Amino acid sequence: MEIQRVQSFIAGEWQNPDSNARDIFSAINGKKIAVAGNTLTYNSNVLDYAKTKGGPALRSMGFHDRAKLLKALAIKLNENRKILYELSFETGATQKDHVIDIDGGIGTAFVFASKARRELPDNKIWIDGRPEILSREGNFLGQHIFSPRHGVALQINAFNFPVWGMLEKLAPAILAGIPVIVKPATDSCYVTEAAVKLILNSGILPEGSLQLVCGSITALLNQLNCQDVVSFTGSQKTALTLRNHPRLSENSVKLITEQDSLNATILCPESNIGNPEYELFIKEIIKEITTKAGQKCTAIRRILVPQKILENVSYKLSQILSSIKVGDPRDLETQMGALISQQQKNDVAKKVEDLSRECEVSIQCVPQDVPAQGSYYGPTLLIARNPDTAVSVHSKEAFGPVATLMGYRDLDHASSLINKGGGSLVASLFTNNPENAGKIITDIAPFHGRLYINNRASAKEATGHGSPLPHMIHGGPGRAGGGEELGGVRAISHYMQRTAIQAHPEIISCVCRQWTMGANKKSARKHPFDLYFEELEIGYQLNTGSRKISLEDIEYFASFTGDKFYAHMDEDAAKRNPFFPGRVAHGYLLLSFAAGLFVKPDEGPVLANTGLDNLRFWKPVIPSDTIKVTLTVKQKTRRNKDYGEVRWDVRITNQDSETVADYELLTMNSSKNSSEDILVNT
Repeated sequence: MEIQRVQSFIAGEWQNPDSNARDIFSAINGKKIAVAGNTLTYNSNVLDYAKTKGGPALRSMGFHDRAKLLKALAIKLNENRKILYELSFETGATQKDHVIDIDGGIGTAFVFASKARRELPDNKIWIDGRPEILSREGNFLGQHIFSPRHGVALQINAFNFPVWGMLEKLAPAILAGIPVIVKPATDSCYVTEAAVKLILNSGILPEGSLQLVCGSITALLNQLNCQDVVSFTGSQKTALTLRNHPRLSENSVKLITEQDSLNATILCPESNIGNPEYELFIKEIIKEITTKAGQKCTAIRRILVPQKILENVSYKLSQILSSIKVGDPRDLETQMGALISQQQKNDVAKKVEDLSRECEVSIQCVPQDVPAQGSYYGPTLLIARNPDTAVSVHSKEAFGPVATLMGYRDLDHASSLINKGGGSLVASLFTNNPENAGKIITDIAPFHGRLYINNRASAKEATGHGSPLPHMIHGGPGRAGGGEELGGVRAISHYMQRTAIQAHPEIISCVCRQWTMGANKKSARKHPFDLYFEELEIGYQLNTGSRKISLEDIEYFASFTGDKFYAHMDEDAAKRNPFFPGRVAHGYLLLSFAAGLFVKPDEGPVLANTGLDNLRFWKPVIPSDTIKVTLTVKQKTRRNKDYGEVRWDVRITNQDSETVADYELLTMNSSKNSSEDILVNT
């Protein structure tokens, strides 16, 4: 087998490893399969390439254009994922493991691309919250915004997920408009290199958006500044080194860490042997011990069960673990592959030895018929008879197919034991009792980034204890690193700067490309419902005629809809209500009459009303009051070449010009033509 020379991609060029490169060995048979790394000092050209080429190119786009790039990138990887499968086998991963790492990473990129198109504006600025009124007349406002940092996102990734680990960080960084430098772990960097080559060869990303360093990054760390972000996944020891790095400290470089975690799972006391929750609990533990040979930051390390069934659970788990087929990951009958390296195998063995000083071994399987030079380590279950006094079980992680079982007296005791982990990425709870779930969640949530609760009702659709999803945050306090990744569009904000803007509404409206109360408006010369998506301008405003509300209107609406709430029908009862002077109009009557005032009934560019947001009723409307509507184009978001979403500010006022209700109306408006190149900016 030819030895692969794993390259780095630096400043637009592929660079080969040199004579000081580190050897990489197959997890399957221990044979040398690759070399990676060199002693080059990466000078400022690495950062210059990213910051002068990649950064400006990405920042010139809006969120939606960057989302299109990300989707195209995910499609390209998905079309070529079998290439990555074949390489990944050498890391010891099985085909099922590939689904988590490779398919999971590609799926994460797809999710981020989709969420960005749906949830973020077609803009370069991301508005954070509503405007704050800072003056009496409303001529001076405050608005928080997110804008792309003018730096790089330096990823330092772990060996266990060479594809997912890169993509789950790369996706939000690219969406944020910041170029990425990937530093994979050496033991599996050949898989990451293949993924990066697929991306770069596709030509999808702008030049300078992505670089790969398969070697030392010491020189890079010494050049980072306040615009840069370091995102690290790995050991607690390395994370501490990064935290104490003088350059990162002096320049306030943003550091996101995800590190060791002694994740736990609890079987609640009402879950008897053999019931659905018990069976789900057992199945989940087996899955977490054997998937990726236990080399997952989210894997279950501590198993908590009621003391009375400790022996039963020990027997059940040991029986199943002893039947697990450990071997060549390419063999479809293999249920668990190898650890990444001999070094990792030795480290796990040492940790098990340490744990065994306080725990007894329930079962330690010895893989059969596997190459002696392979990095195979059998599933191992330990029992902590005295979990309150045991120290290592709550402080040492054997990063392999190893877990420790312990009994608890009651829910308070269980929570206390879980929290001894000092902060974890995830804990899971198996219960069909909502009150038990509520108590444990309250007790342990401050120590965890994610809590996974499963039972018979959710089992068919539950995603799994150890599965970080792009929609939900991944990270945890304390020992877990205190960082936070994923979490939907929240992840994008980690690579952006939040800034408070204080200015006149017109300036804020211009910066945010969203009309704000008090900003200039453009009086309608033509009914806005007659204008196509690209013809509508932010601030375009229609002032309607008025309509008088009568008692007959209120009574007819009540009879027609069936809404006969006393405040609309009973004068004396309404007066006893502290909010009303007497009988008042229905809130939904006001909305209906408002629509009647501004909607143009003819067929035109408005295709559909898709909803309303932020509805508030500010002042009651009584019989004989008069209402009118101010309709303003607030924001525009293109959805495809045929139509876009228009967000309208709708303000209903009375005869005294007092606002009685306001809300944001959403419509889909057709485009004048189908060109993707229509200029949407206004």
